[in-house]
Amino acid sequence: LGLTRHHGVDVHHFLAETHRLPGLEDNLHGHAHDLAALRRLPGRKFVLTNAPLAYALRVLGQLGLLHEFEAVIGFEQMRMFGRHRPKPDARMLRWLAAQLKVSPGRCVLVEDTLMHQKSARAVGMRTIWVQRWVRQASRSAGVDARLGRRPAYVDRRVHGLAELLRRPLA
Repeated sequence: LGLTRHHGVDVHHFLAETHRLPGLEDNLHGHAHDLAALRRLPGRKFVLTNAPLAYALRVLGQLGLLHEFEAVIGFEQMRMFGRHRPKPDARMLRWLAAQLKVSPGRCVLVEDTLMHQKSARAVGMRTIWVQRWVRQASRSAGVDARLGRRPAYVDRRVHGLAELLRRPLA
């Protein structure tokens, strides 16, 4: 957003070029247990990503997940008042819930980025912090100790989707 606002960079061109990634499909591998868990999780499911829509569709298609979601909402769709407002913009999260005809209190943001979770909680959404890679990263030097704690705005911390089936969010 800063490149667009302050330097006149065309956001669509920038995102298309930075997400081209030839050979990406050869390096993407899904996990059967995640796919099975996703299929069994109740409720409507959407992907909300700050990546361009074409890239998100490419990744989800390769992973065999595309048909598991009601819709994929990419960076391009997160516009309000003539400006892009991607995650973690709280106004956009509120607007999105209204567009989906669901109150924020009935939404759960499953996400790996704490800043996004904080905004979701601010608008009344419940939050689940996915930390699949934290255990591996914690073995590396310099990992922040905060990754081991659950902030107050996070309802649940999980390492994978199957945990949500074993311990549903009340």
